[in-house]
Amino acid sequence: KQRLEELRRKLQVMEARHDVDAAADLRFEAIPGVLKRLRALEQRQKDYESTTSAPLLVEQVTPEHIADVVSKWTGIPVAKLSQSERTRLLTLEGELKKRVVGQPEAAEAVARAILRSAAKLSRRDQPIGSFLFAGPTGVGKTELAKALAGELFDSERRLVRFDMSEYMEQHAVSRLIGAPPGYIGHEEGGQLSEAVRRNPYSVLLFDEMEKAHSNVLNVLLQLLDDGRITDSQGRTVDCTNCVVIMTSNLGAEHVLRAISANAAPKEIEKAKGRTLEAIRRTLRPELLNRLDDIVVFNPLDSTALRQVVRLLLVDVLKR
Repeated sequence: KQRLEELRRKLQVMEARHDVDAAADLRFEAIPGVLKRLRALEQRQKDYESTTSAPLLVEQVTPEHIADVVSKWTGIPVAKLSQSERTRLLTLEGELKKRVVGQPEAAEAVARAILRSAAKLSRRDQPIGSFLFAGPTGVGKTELAKALAGELFDSERRLVRFDMSEYMEQHAVSRLIGAPPGYIGHEEGGQLSEAVRRNPYSVLLFDEMEKAHSNVLNVLLQLLDDGRITDSQGRTVDCTNCVVIMTSNLGAEHVLRAISANAAPKEIEKAKGRTLEAIRRTLRPELLNRLDDIVVFNPLDSTALRQVVRLLLVDVLKR
């Protein structure tokens, strides 16, 4: 359209100068050619809009468009900018229960802690929530972390995962917060500090916490206690907009043994109690005391497993 306007203005100038040849070229060749291309583009746009629900171009900028742009600039989720905070938090528990099968107590514990933080009943200088998820493999610990990232921060990509089996050595702490001055990679920053700096609204998942070296635990103690970490370059990284989740398989054999023996619900609860005892014997008290909640996940029975299969099939069909 801009090109068409330029040609029309040029035509007026040529006619005013009585330049017949130039005016004829513009009127009968250049301008019709641009008009033809413009009509073709407009037709393509109409065809696209007829086959999709969202138009290619919109004539009015809405609050949702502004929220989307600001979200990309700042890393703040769109839901936090546009959706009612109250509505989002009040529906959190129900949404988590839909995603994670057979773990209503875990969903309730997480939602309760998030609501407590939103109501300003928790200390300001600490993460939104901090949890230890315990239980055998495959019961939904990681899935709950993914669901929380999706509900709180709009996308499961907001989940940042650290496998603590890779942080068993003393020097592994440098991978989290960066190498000390004088060492290779000092200017690159650490995996944890850079991840939070790039995405301040994130769910931080530390898998198999019991395998981490004590120096790594010291970094996490600072994160849980002060809501911040200090990287190798002395910069402070704010973690108060993060949710911290640790997982552990400690004591999982008690629950598995109870399930394999078809134990009654009361016996399974006792097995979960023994799992908690194993966790308290192994992990440092100062770490456990800084957590909002320790959740031992339920073993999945046949009914829950069928629900999981149905959810997975629905996901496959959507693809």
